[in-house]
Amino acid sequence: MIKNANFSNDIRQLCEEKGMEFIDAVIHWCDVNSFEPEYAASLIKKDPTILSNITCEAENLNILKKTARLPV
Repeated sequence: MIKNANFSNDIRQLCEEKGMEFIDAVIHWCDVNSFEPEYAASLIKKDPTILSNITCEAENLNILKKTARLPV
């Protein structure tokens, strides 16, 4: 099994080095490592930073309903 830290590092590395969005990086990681996206979802739930980034991307793509956010 993959440790959550390894998964998180791999996803961040894909985003930084290849300029991928988080959602695309997760799908790419699943394809390369022969895992189902459902398994990746269980790892994403354990990392609040990646979960937040994916949620934000999904809202921007109108996949999820937008939530109220404080201006940063």
